[in-house]
Amino acid sequence: MSLRLVARSVSGLLLLGLSLFADSPTTQALAPRKDQANAGRERISFNENWRFHRTEFQTDDLAYDYRPDISLSSNATILKPWILASGNEFIKDPANRHVRPDGHPGGDAPIVQLDFNDSDWESVTLPHDWAIQGPFYTEEDPIIGGGMGRLPVHGVGWYRNRVTLAPADKGKKIYLDIDGAMSYAIVWLNGNLVGGWPYGYNSFRLDLTPYLEEGEDNQLAIRLDNPPDSARWYPGGGLYRNVWITKTDPTHVALFGTFVTSKDVSKKSATVDLSVRIDNGPEKRTIRVEADVYEISAKSGKIGKKVAEFPSQKIELSSSDSQSVSLSTQVKNPKLWGPPPTQTPSIHAAVIRLYDGKDLVDTYETRFGIRDINFTGEGLLINGERVQIRGVNQHHDLGALGAAFNIRAAKRQLDILRELGSNAIRMSHNPPATELLEMTDAMGFLVIDEIFDSWQKKKTISDFHLIFDDWYEPDLRAFMRRDRNHPSVIGWSVGNEVGEQHDDEAGAVVARRVVAVAKDEDTTRPITASMNFAKPDMPFPPTMDIVSLNYQGEGIRDSPAYSHLTGITTSPQYPAFHDKFPDKLIFSSESAAALSTRGTYIFPVTDGISAPVNETSGGNKAAEYVSSYELYSADFGSSPDKVFRAQDNNSFVAGEFVWSGFDYIGEPTPYYSGLSRSSYFGIIDLAGFPKDRFYLYQSRWRPDLKMAHILPHWNWPERVGQVTPVHVFTSGDEAELFLNGKSLGRQKKAEFQYRFRWDDVEYQAGELKVVAYKNGERWAEDSVRTTGPASQLRLSSDADNVAADGKDLVFVTLEVVDEKRYVVSDAQNTVTFAVDGPGELVATDNGKPNDVTPFPSKERNAFNGLALAIVRATGKGKITISATGNGLQTGKVVVRGN
Repeated sequence: MSLRLVARSVSGLLLLGLSLFADSPTTQALAPRKDQANAGRERISFNENWRFHRTEFQTDDLAYDYRPDISLSSNATILKPWILASGNEFIKDPANRHVRPDGHPGGDAPIVQLDFNDSDWESVTLPHDWAIQGPFYTEEDPIIGGGMGRLPVHGVGWYRNRVTLAPADKGKKIYLDIDGAMSYAIVWLNGNLVGGWPYGYNSFRLDLTPYLEEGEDNQLAIRLDNPPDSARWYPGGGLYRNVWITKTDPTHVALFGTFVTSKDVSKKSATVDLSVRIDNGPEKRTIRVEADVYEISAKSGKIGKKVAEFPSQKIELSSSDSQSVSLSTQVKNPKLWGPPPTQTPSIHAAVIRLYDGKDLVDTYETRFGIRDINFTGEGLLINGERVQIRGVNQHHDLGALGAAFNIRAAKRQLDILRELGSNAIRMSHNPPATELLEMTDAMGFLVIDEIFDSWQKKKTISDFHLIFDDWYEPDLRAFMRRDRNHPSVIGWSVGNEVGEQHDDEAGAVVARRVVAVAKDEDTTRPITASMNFAKPDMPFPPTMDIVSLNYQGEGIRDSPAYSHLTGITTSPQYPAFHDKFPDKLIFSSESAAALSTRGTYIFPVTDGISAPVNETSGGNKAAEYVSSYELYSADFGSSPDKVFRAQDNNSFVAGEFVWSGFDYIGEPTPYYSGLSRSSYFGIIDLAGFPKDRFYLYQSRWRPDLKMAHILPHWNWPERVGQVTPVHVFTSGDEAELFLNGKSLGRQKKAEFQYRFRWDDVEYQAGELKVVAYKNGERWAEDSVRTTGPASQLRLSSDADNVAADGKDLVFVTLEVVDEKRYVVSDAQNTVTFAVDGPGELVATDNGKPNDVTPFPSKERNAFNGLALAIVRATGKGKITISATGNGLQTGKVVVRGN
């Protein structure tokens, strides 16, 4: 038996109707466009003209609830009873919904008043991460340690802005939509407590309508409270995703109110089912629902030709009613959604229109994909084709930009992952930005969408366990309704390594409760939670639709190199789980946990295929480096080679999500006690530069790509005559290595071998060259050489043009090169960036995990020959980015702001 799921949609709004104009530096006004005034809906960016202020510690007497990390006075106002009601829409049983107490506590606080003077506050544009500018905490016992990135994420932050209610908007519903606020968000408008949402990763909506007054002096104040021990990684701080004002007719499609699924899918036809939930205002109405299906142009992203229509349906709505209607239609010869390179991620849109008689009262667009997915015990089938998951785990930060979401930066990451050969992403361990899912839809990535890192059992003292019992249902339902129409989302993960795995039947009871809520929201995708402890015969695994293993598939501390370590020891679990659950799909939700510092090599090199990092094996604690021979892992992890072998020995495994795709801020295993501020796990470093491991995965995931890669670099004057192992990653099946033209031998890959090793090479300066072969034919080659001293800087940009919209970015790579223009791979020169023209330097980085230079700094060390500058256009025209360094020829690159 297999679990067969239907295709689904992309949630989005057709942004017709009204537009936003700026009235004054602190006022945003809502006014209709004459040509579209009757479309019924407008979604307005509310990212501009915010005032922001943060205090490191709590200085007011307001709090969502008591927490172990804060001490509250006897006069403190606990706002939880008022905030709980904000989640009522996502609590199914009316008996469990919260009754909001009377009154508006906190409404008399000076900071929420219109006449409060915020002129000395910082002026910010959203998305905004208050912590990313630093500085880093470098003391021995910092309030925020390496686990959370050594950055000032904690504290209470206030955001203030004003909204204008135009006369034409009277009688409409006005909503505040917040895509992400870290964390414990509480909102006041005109001194009225509107509501809030504690979980920092979820999107939520608050109804401003009852508290708005006609005119421009509607004062909005948002309070965030970020605990110092809220996460195991860098969470960021602030209104770090987009904020919107949404205006609708009193009768309208509800928040996340559509669900599109497909069944009986083939190239000839597909049945598309549409559910639409409609919220009504105070007047009884008869509403006619009409909807059509359109193709979306892959080139422009705009609506193309109409391919089907749903039969119209009428619905009787009583006062303040909320009802759903179900529609169905046939699409002939549909363009199916599927992952490249063998399939095409085609997108469709359902456009829904609500009519009261002849009057159009609302228009709503939902984008979706038509595809058939079958989860079997022998693998994943998409549109009838077996697709191996070549996935990575991604945290939500964007490196030097922090948690503040930016489309351009996120797209750059996806482009690099696509070059790697990845086709899948697990969103670890929280809901992503909606815009990221729109990109994974368009590019054809497969997504495991994850929501929780903890349930009732804590991992840190102030994590989600504090609010789990009150909020798991509204958080889970809101998350799934928001994301359920994205075709890239193929499964829901409701937990990551939760402590309830250890609790036998008691933990399974909690799991079943969470899974029941998820299944009530969506029966078209499997529900899972990743397991690093639970075994097949325990009560926890049967609660899940598919088997998601963290590190257990390849085994944990099960080989001789790891035998001296403390902690759980687990033999490879793929066969055991497959024997117990032969019909369930099995994959590694986290695999490998390999560690390395880009371009850094430590000797001697282990002669095994996997070893833990320590002072005698791949590590240098003083420098906080891990060898880039890519054979070393965290104590609980494995090298890629060991992972590949385990998967190839178990062909039923559907694939893996490597921990991790990119390095991320926080969690600096194995050097928490040092100065490190970011991880070592990434296949790609924090700046976006590939590590050597990138080419090992590429050789496996892109077998038809003609590629070869040699490591290490060849600048070792102190190692003349010493053994310096040479390894090669290639998609070829044979390789011959040459040192200064002399062959060091030709090798052929054996079964379960994933790299070529020449472990007895004695170093001498010159050139190393490898020639790779496949099926006896010359396939690819690569070389590294001993360089001269650093003499100049070379800059290159990843785009020639950058939009002058305040959002677009250009990423500039700096290389330190010698006189012959070869990259000096061990160069550590200090460089200084400058921008001339209508542009500004946003951040710099170099991918070095323990570089605690603040990200906005224009000065940066070129770690192992490379550094990065991120630049934003401030206007139109020629922008020159330059870099200088002592004794080095200046490097320049020119882009244009458009």
